[in-house]
Amino acid sequence: MSCLRVLLCLIFPPLAVVDKGCGSIILVTVLTCCGWIPGVIGAILICTRSQ
Repeated sequence: MSCLRVLLCLIFPPLAVVDKGCGSIILVTVLTCCGWIPGVIGAILICTRSQ
């Protein structure tokens, strides 16, 4: 995972998973709306899982 992707996961999680598919974007957006920390954790998990 690149440094830019990690920063995107921390600052704006839905933008970090744009290239992972529509389901990932929706999931991370909902988690981010529920709280910033769950959104960040979800984005990091999705970004590291697909490598």
